[in-house]
Amino acid sequence: MSERLNVKDLITVGIFSVIIIVLVFIFGMLGYIPIVLLALPIIAALVCGIPYMLFLTRVNKFGMVTLMGLILGIVMFLSGHTWVPILVFTLCAFIADCILKMGNYSSLKNSIISHGVFILGIMGNMLPFFILRDFYMGSMRTSMGADYVNTVAPFITNEFLIVLIILTFICGLISAYIGKIVLKKHFEKAGIA
Repeated sequence: MSERLNVKDLITVGIFSVIIIVLVFIFGMLGYIPIVLLALPIIAALVCGIPYMLFLTRVNKFGMVTLMGLILGIVMFLSGHTWVPILVFTLCAFIADCILKMGNYSSLKNSIISHGVFILGIMGNMLPFFILRDFYMGSMRTSMGADYVNTVAPFITNEFLIVLIILTFICGLISAYIGKIVLKKHFEKAGIA
């Protein structure tokens, strides 16, 4: 088997990137509710486990997960986020790719851990809020109003960021485990996985 990505691999990456992007954007719209904005990485971790685990049934070459992370980061950038998601998503996806390779693309434990790491890429969308807090609070006050900012601002702390990263990782693990159960129960019966 060739180690180089072929057209079929690229199409697979493209299809699953679109699925994950659509899920992230659909649930991302919940960010108009102030408190939910802070939970968006956790929500993304929970909803992306099944498609990610289905994607892994087609992954057997290094670079496929990294490429998907790069695509997701670029789409986030093009949708109005900073350049940070490109860097964070690609880095997290590369680490997830390495984890999968260590398990020879067949280890359930490595697959679940890889999703936990991969989905941390979504934190690239949130990091600017914490790093440039005053700038984003001012910008948010203009676009969303003072009540929205007053609800969100107390949570934009370094401590909350650490908790958010940990919870996103844990929810990514749980979601991937559920994804594996769903794949076994439904997709294998249908001959999809």
